[in-house]
Amino acid sequence: MNIVLILILIISSKTHVLARENIADELNSLLQRSVDGPLNFPELARNYGYQTEKYDVQTEDGYLLGLFRIPGERGLPTLLMHGLMDTSDTWLIRGNTSLGVTLACEGYDLWFGNIRGNRYSRRHVKLNPDIDTSFWDYSFHEHGFYDLPAIIDTILWKTGSKKLNAIGHSQGNTIFYILGSTRPEYNAKVNVMTALAPVCFFNNAPPPLSWLIQISPQLYELAMSSGVHEIFGNVTPIGKATKLFCSRPSIGYAVCLLGVLFPFVGFDTQELLPPFFNVIVEHNPAGTTTKNFYHFFQLGLRGRFSNFDYGPDRNLLEYNSKTPPDYNLTSVTMPIVFIAARNDKLSRIPDVENLLQQLPNVVRYTIIKRRIMNHLDYVWGAHMKAYLFPYILEVLEKFN
Repeated sequence: MNIVLILILIISSKTHVLARENIADELNSLLQRSVDGPLNFPELARNYGYQTEKYDVQTEDGYLLGLFRIPGERGLPTLLMHGLMDTSDTWLIRGNTSLGVTLACEGYDLWFGNIRGNRYSRRHVKLNPDIDTSFWDYSFHEHGFYDLPAIIDTILWKTGSKKLNAIGHSQGNTIFYILGSTRPEYNAKVNVMTALAPVCFFNNAPPPLSWLIQISPQLYELAMSSGVHEIFGNVTPIGKATKLFCSRPSIGYAVCLLGVLFPFVGFDTQELLPPFFNVIVEHNPAGTTTKNFYHFFQLGLRGRFSNFDYGPDRNLLEYNSKTPPDYNLTSVTMPIVFIAARNDKLSRIPDVENLLQQLPNVVRYTIIKRRIMNHLDYVWGAHMKAYLFPYILEVLEKFN
């Protein structure tokens, strides 16, 4: 009886009116919190009926990356790459309505990558992430130039396949543009890459992101002078404090999601209700580097998809030029599918179409019909089986 009363109080305290199906989601997500929140990737998969394999992938520069597999026999191996400050958990935490479980049910051979620095890849053959600041000297460039090729080669070696399919959310597709432009031989290893919320340009970023972009040089300088290299990691003070505060009932959802995240990614309360947000908080944020954040902000400052800008003097040493060179997007010849959303404030339609014009092999471009779908809904939305997954399944079926 007490549990029933608690559920009623939680639901009645919401300021918005919930549809009948959303009430069911609310109840299910609340029950899910205690089960899925503390679980790691293999435990999440097992909780939904799937066994996993784990591989340690070593990059050319010595980072050790956690790579997971849910074996299947359908089609080519399919690699899923998470976004910024995320992990492979993101593909499973929605349970039976997550993309990972949906694709596993369809029989696909699934591989879940993790980039350097997150909870599954906070390792190096020589460097100690808790002591050596050089461990954190990377941005999305290194994710695309080192992490992604090492992951792809491991998958192709283990499966004997010559190609794989890929799905990348946000930064998870940005790094494929790095890969294709800096290591063009890898274009032939990607059968098709589905870009969920394509991210490459921020020329049309709205406030408050545009404001943050403008002051980012000062913020980066402050972080460097303060010795802050890892940000929002699970073991960092700011990461622990964020999780502690955002997991508080009611106020965590109101402040962290409605007040902080939604202004940057787009408002959509229908897909992310308070109980499931608590599941998210137990897995995210998973950390990144201040350099990575600043590299993204530089894309907005410069209006170009360029290498990291160290300043004129060091640029001369790094690039033999006072300005950082642009990535050659015309070299990204792998087949690419774009899936975008009108309410996504991080992946604006004009910026997506700017990227589309510069890539030579975008084979399909879809704008989700749901007008308020935002940047987070792709991986955490409650109803993506209706709004998104049919497009992904169609792509995998067609290109297999």
